[in-house]
Amino acid sequence: MIRRNIFRTAVLTGAAVFASSAWADAPDLAFPVDCTLGETCFLQQFVDRDPGPGARDFTCGPLSYDTHQGTDIRLPDLEAMAAGVMVTAAAPGVVRGIRDGVPDTGQAGMPEGQDCGNGVAITHEGGWETQYCHLRMGSVLVATGDTVEVGTPLGLIGLSGNTEFPHVHMTLRHNGAVVDPFDPSETAQCGIGQGALWADPIPLQMGGFLSAGFSDSIPEFDAIKAGTADAATLTARAAPALVIWGSLFGGRAGDEVALWITAPDGSLFHSQSVTLDRTQAQLFRASGRRAPAGGWPTGLYSGEITLTRGGETIDRIETQVTLN
Repeated sequence: MIRRNIFRTAVLTGAAVFASSAWADAPDLAFPVDCTLGETCFLQQFVDRDPGPGARDFTCGPLSYDTHQGTDIRLPDLEAMAAGVMVTAAAPGVVRGIRDGVPDTGQAGMPEGQDCGNGVAITHEGGWETQYCHLRMGSVLVATGDTVEVGTPLGLIGLSGNTEFPHVHMTLRHNGAVVDPFDPSETAQCGIGQGALWADPIPLQMGGFLSAGFSDSIPEFDAIKAGTADAATLTARAAPALVIWGSLFGGRAGDEVALWITAPDGSLFHSQSVTLDRTQAQLFRASGRRAPAGGWPTGLYSGEITLTRGGETIDRIETQVTLN
């Protein structure tokens, strides 16, 4: 079991003030995923606001990539995807088109020309449109021509199309031009809440933990992304090591990741601090100890990992394992 405590988030306010009268007819967008932001889903990437070959999000941070045209709302791993997380309509409208039947194999198995994978496109009043990509194969619940309301189920988050992790990519357009719902102004001013088009406040976490766990060795990243790397119990005499690991998104060069393990008697069992040497969209860090002769003391071991940026802790995650 993982318990999450997010220390620092910014709140993006709703659409009461617009950067331009051009957005006065914009729909009030509802958050388009049935999840708890910062706990069961995460804002991985935003619209690229850099007009050149580089990339920056609307806060002038690194959570984007060159020519990225939407908002990516991700799940922590494939295990969460398999459990089923629903994508819903962000505004009322009419379904312009759908695609289903693209396998959930990500980039490796993407059919040519189907970067969006399985998706739904919805037209709204005033020349507005939302598009939802990377839905799970066979999960699309609407058909072309259907009328939808805010919150109408569209399909499940998947791994179809040009993607490396399970998420929905939502693109907002006005008369065919991409609009950033977090800041619709033509040039983002490196601020937060500059005329956002969301109906309700959106908590922003610009980097943090996706998951954490214990294992008896440093896990493979593929196992972490699959959701199979965490162990609820380990055998005290057989485990060659005791390792705590944490998976992150939005890590930046200079961030500090600190990992602690507490023994069953409450004493500090192990600790290590690591400074990230580069900015990465997703990564993991792990630390631990090799088993002593005769194996580990049995009992409940607790772990804690923190992410610190600029001297301020921005996220923390806890996990446990029983050695028996």
